Amino acid sequence: MSLLHLSFYSAFAMSSLGLAFHRTHLISALLCLEGMMLSMYVALSMWPIQTQTSSHMMLPILMLTFSACEAGTGLALLVASTRTHGSDHLHNFNLLKC
Repeated sequence: MSLLHLSFYSAFAMSSLGLAFHRTHLISALLCLEGMMLSMYVALSMWPIQTQTSSHMMLPILMLTFSACEAGTGLALLVASTRTHGSDHLHNFNLLKC
C-alpha cells in the first residue's frame, strides 16, 4: 500500500470515527461528513492518475456537486434547529416530538 492510499484511508477512517464518537453538536457531525466526502473526492480524482488512464471521469465532479448540496442542506438544518431549539446539541433533538 502506498503512502497516498494510506493517507486517503486514514482520513476517511478518522472522519468516520469522529462521526461515531463525537456526537454532541450537529456542526461537528456535519464537519465529519464533509471530511469523509473530501477524502473520497480526492481519492476518486487521483484514481485515473494512479491507473494511468487517459479518460477523465465525471464521477469526482458529480460527487463534489452532491457534497456541496449536502453541505447547504446541513447548514440549513443547523440554522433551523438552532432557531427552534436554541442550540445545536444533538441530545436536545427528539424525533418522537412534533
